[in-house]
Amino acid sequence: MNIPANQKVKNMKKLLVSFALGLSLLAGGLAMAQTPAAPVAATAASDASATPATPAAVATTAAAPAAAPIVDTVNKGDTAWMIVATLLVIMMSIPGLALFYGGLVRSKNMLSILMQVFVIFCLIIVLWALYGYSVAFTAGNPFFGSLDKIFMKGVTPDSMAATFSKGVAIPEYMYMAFQATFAAITVALVIGSLAERARFSAVLLFAALWFTFSYLPIAHMVWYWDGPDGIVNQAGLDKVTANAGWLWAKGALDFAGGTVVHIDAAMAGLVGSLVLGKRVGLGKESMAPHSLTLTMVGASLLWVGWFGFNAGSALEANGSAALAFVNTLVATAAAALSWMGAEALHKGKASMLGAASGAVAGLVAITPAAGFVGVMGALVLGLLAGVACLWGVNGLKRLLGADDALDVFGVHGVGGILGALMTGVLASPALGGTGIWDYVANKVSPDYSILGQLWIQLQGVLTTIVWSGVVAFIAFKIADMVIGLRVSEESEREGLDITSHGESAYSR
Repeated sequence: MNIPANQKVKNMKKLLVSFALGLSLLAGGLAMAQTPAAPVAATAASDASATPATPAAVATTAAAPAAAPIVDTVNKGDTAWMIVATLLVIMMSIPGLALFYGGLVRSKNMLSILMQVFVIFCLIIVLWALYGYSVAFTAGNPFFGSLDKIFMKGVTPDSMAATFSKGVAIPEYMYMAFQATFAAITVALVIGSLAERARFSAVLLFAALWFTFSYLPIAHMVWYWDGPDGIVNQAGLDKVTANAGWLWAKGALDFAGGTVVHIDAAMAGLVGSLVLGKRVGLGKESMAPHSLTLTMVGASLLWVGWFGFNAGSALEANGSAALAFVNTLVATAAAALSWMGAEALHKGKASMLGAASGAVAGLVAITPAAGFVGVMGALVLGLLAGVACLWGVNGLKRLLGADDALDVFGVHGVGGILGALMTGVLASPALGGTGIWDYVANKVSPDYSILGQLWIQLQGVLTTIVWSGVVAFIAFKIADMVIGLRVSEESEREGLDITSHGESAYSR
């Protein structure tokens, strides 16, 4: 769509005002709905280690006598592991996600997908350093952090970030970099829903807006807390809870991003596919993946990189990281077999696409649960995820009527919701889970309510769905009004490689 420049500016001003007003109303509504939070103590491992998403409500003991201040120390082994984990997550995005998505589109759009994933990754890394890290991981209010660390102000080689063990820290630069990779791959996930028809510049504008107003506040709500050092008695726990993100304070468990990454991105992708409309020729022309070889390579790189994603989320090289590593291995394998088996029963044949998709479904589902459930719990979750996500990309997709081109919602949405809810069930010690660490008593809490935790998990899921959906709709509309969200029919038929980038993934 061709829009006069002056009209674009006027539209931009109007929409930005509406955008800010809508977010204010949404945040206000959530704040009004908030019930008094139960005391929160993080984690789910008996050695007092956990993950970026480790809040949990616990009953606390009587106030302990005053103790000597805890002095944080940095362990070189933890730091080395976090460097490796961060590199693994980078590999998940480039080349892992890029090749996985690239193989699924038609050959005329291969380069455009590679370009979108690569450039979105670059864009989000820059925005994270400028202001994203500060908004997500500083104290502010229950929904947003502050700008205290904007432009990385105050972060030095000597500054430290808390882990999930008292007195243990990692270099803050390392924590910043690790979380930057999470933000980048989350935004890149969204473009799978928009594949083969979205304008490149509009995608980048959307990415910047959605990252700022959806990813950052949800990451803050779920993962921000002051760390465990100040929790020596009830008063310390109350203070940490009061300063924490909204969902952390409620006790939501999300080890590595079931809500923050998968449900968040999937909801944005679903909204985008509805706003954008269906691809030209859908249902009439063949839109089969052009290279399942590359899709298999991409899925394999995702699996390898996911060990950094999940096991790295323990923030230490310890038993919690080892548990997350094993659970990521087992759940993924189980989900690949589950999807493939269900597909064979339904269609009579097992496909490579089904095996690769099942593996990704398992990775998604185990993400929020990785450090909280036992190995048999991970096996069960993987088996459920394979079947559930197979239904998500077939039955649910038809019900929704959206052209979610690469099934982002069917896999990441369904798998993320399943994983987030089942975390509340399978984290129970009665089912082999790790339970919840009580930092006041410095032991696993003896009380675990599956129904109570399931209700908390559901609140996290619903909050993410609503927040991401509203922000995504407004951000897509802004991109459409300012730039034009969709390419012309002629460009779509010729392919985005040539029409958007003037080059092709393959020589003709």
